[in-house]
Amino acid sequence: MAKDLRAFIEQLAASSADQIHMVTRRVDRKFDITAIADRLAEDGRFPALFFTDVEGSSMPLVINLTATYERLALALGTSVPDMARVYGERQANPIQAETVSDGPVKEVVLKGDAVDLSALPIPFHNELDAGPYITGGVMILKDSDTGAQNAGLYRHQLHDPRTLGVYIQGSHHGGYIYRRNSERGAATEFALVIGHYPTFMLGAVSRLPGIGGEFAEAGALLQEPIELVKAETVDLMVPAHAEIVIEGRLLPDETRLEGPFGEWTGYYVSVGAQPVMHVSAMTMRRNPVYYDVFPAGQEHLVLGSLPRMGTIYRRVREAVPGVVNVNVPAHARTHCYISIRKTKDSEVKRAAMAAISTEPENLRCVVVVDDDINVFNEPEVTWAVGTRMRPDKDVLTIPDWNGPGDLLPSNWTYTVDGTHEPVMGAVMILDATKPAPPVQYPQRARPPQDKVREVRLEGLLEAFDPSLLRPPKTLTGD
Repeated sequence: MAKDLRAFIEQLAASSADQIHMVTRRVDRKFDITAIADRLAEDGRFPALFFTDVEGSSMPLVINLTATYERLALALGTSVPDMARVYGERQANPIQAETVSDGPVKEVVLKGDAVDLSALPIPFHNELDAGPYITGGVMILKDSDTGAQNAGLYRHQLHDPRTLGVYIQGSHHGGYIYRRNSERGAATEFALVIGHYPTFMLGAVSRLPGIGGEFAEAGALLQEPIELVKAETVDLMVPAHAEIVIEGRLLPDETRLEGPFGEWTGYYVSVGAQPVMHVSAMTMRRNPVYYDVFPAGQEHLVLGSLPRMGTIYRRVREAVPGVVNVNVPAHARTHCYISIRKTKDSEVKRAAMAAISTEPENLRCVVVVDDDINVFNEPEVTWAVGTRMRPDKDVLTIPDWNGPGDLLPSNWTYTVDGTHEPVMGAVMILDATKPAPPVQYPQRARPPQDKVREVRLEGLLEAFDPSLLRPPKTLTGD
């Protein structure tokens, strides 16, 4: 049985009752959904939320499904400490997609005037957003030069029941395909896929060299081929086990005002003319589940971070075989922590340069630590910075590394009259490692680690009994 969105929801529910909750009360798509998720986030809680009654739509909606590293590790069948390594290793062994004649996503087929995007429970997410946005849709385009299909996660503003907007950065492969077709005066066909197993989403967000390869990457992460079926009105192949697929065309050089939209940085930055998506068909399951990503929140960060961690791990290992682990923290996707078994002091810069070359647009600070530091334990990372880094020797700033502009607010200059101009951004590398052998550095003070690993907490800890602090009762004779 192929893995799909429903399979993961059931897997998550079976793993722990606290991982997913249901909201049966009717909610307004205008901010109710994200307000509930944000209220839970205030308490440090990020459960998946399954809404059964969204006003104006007959479809249930799930949000926050991919909001924690623990859930993404579950999708990969591994643990959080191992997920970057597992991701990188599977990425090196792609599994090609398979073509099938039919699939659940074809149970309902709507074409032309029968399509009504407003029937989808597309939410308004954040207060200043220009309107409702599809945030969990993977857009598939075809490179006209090679025929390769490219998949990527973009933001899609609902303009009206038959048209969408899309924000495509020029550095993304989707932007290149659209721009190249427009230069030739040709339309760009698209398919927008909503709802699949989380590893399909991760594959679409991965940083791959060249155009295409996301389906094979998703298959490698899934450990089984993605099944593809032909679209109805465009010459594209789409996942047979998706919940919803929207088809259509982007016409050359046709744009419309898009934004504002709260991006993963937590800010509103980019507003302007963007391509228009004209919808020609929508296919879906009979009772589809609408998958939504909470933008500018933890889910937005987590979903974008793990694919970068896996790719960075693989690229760093090519430069420094002694790499141990990589973490792009969910709360700071502009930071990257790398642990290595250092044999030469030069390995620090090689590891850091491999990381920032993999993710040049967004990384702002790379911290390299020794292999005794857990990169998923941020207090340990900052302890290493404080005790092993010499600020006058171990900080390297590279100016004009990324930009100008785009989504990072610090890549712009601002004025009192509200105008802003794009500028180039810098990146910083912190060497928080001890000197390479044979130099002797002070030993770290902690209990023997073999003894710590022998500790089994199950059945060891009991509730405290306050009576132990009271004086014992004295026996008195008659």
